[in-house]
Amino acid sequence: MPQPTLSAEQAATFHELGYLVLPRFKAADELQSAVQRAHAIVEDFDPSLGASRFSTRDRSLVADARLIASAEQVHCFFEEEALDDNGALQVPKSRSINKIGHALHDRDPVFRRFSHGPELAALAAGLGLLQPQVWQSQIIFKQPHIGGEVGWHQDATFFVTVPHTVTTFWFALEDATPDNGCLWVQPGGHRSPLREQYVCEDGRLTMQALDRTPWPDRSGALPLPVAAGTLVVFHGLLPHCSAANRSPRSRLAYTLHATCGTAAYSPLNWLQRSADLPVRGFD
Repeated sequence: MPQPTLSAEQAATFHELGYLVLPRFKAADELQSAVQRAHAIVEDFDPSLGASRFSTRDRSLVADARLIASAEQVHCFFEEEALDDNGALQVPKSRSINKIGHALHDRDPVFRRFSHGPELAALAAGLGLLQPQVWQSQIIFKQPHIGGEVGWHQDATFFVTVPHTVTTFWFALEDATPDNGCLWVQPGGHRSPLREQYVCEDGRLTMQALDRTPWPDRSGALPLPVAAGTLVVFHGLLPHCSAANRSPRSRLAYTLHATCGTAAYSPLNWLQRSADLPVRGFD
């Protein structure tokens, strides 16, 4: 097993606050390769073949079958404001995509390299993921002017395990600022209960309320502006959000979601893997 690379102080910070900011985790050449590949995937995407809009405010905009299929593939999802009422693009294709997901870390050679390696394996071990299983990867664009708001949520909503183990690895591929939609977090909020569970039953996706604990307001939240190359890791129960991007600059990010194989992964989670593409760790 890789040896943990976190210092005692960093580990204590993660457990106290529910998140940890690691500047310069990725080198400039890795960032360049990832950004170029992200744009190349969009360039190769044919909108006429169809894609769902993606919105955290109205999840009915995402077709259930298409989202479920993306668990083992690489699919593009439109920004909510990229299409008019008739489904026609209102912006150039290069600025229309909200995100790409959800199996880049297994299906795409560039992001496979970006998502694996001894540094990430050691970090996961230091965070307590004894048998890490990487379920999901996403390229999140936060397009200039139309990048959608992401409301308060907990990532454990989408990756329920018993006990809760999902951990998010959020890589800034470009600078993230308050102007272009950086992350906001509730420090210490990972000690609050899971409020919702995203359930898949018979091919239908629904959000089920679990707890009425209110979401934080901005007075109890902290923005996390970070430079490109920074990795933010956070606990699956940590409430976090990001504002809409109305600036002229994109806020490109890449995320991985991993659970611990020693925990029971819920069969009701929307993202499941078949024997043809088994879930694996960081090494």
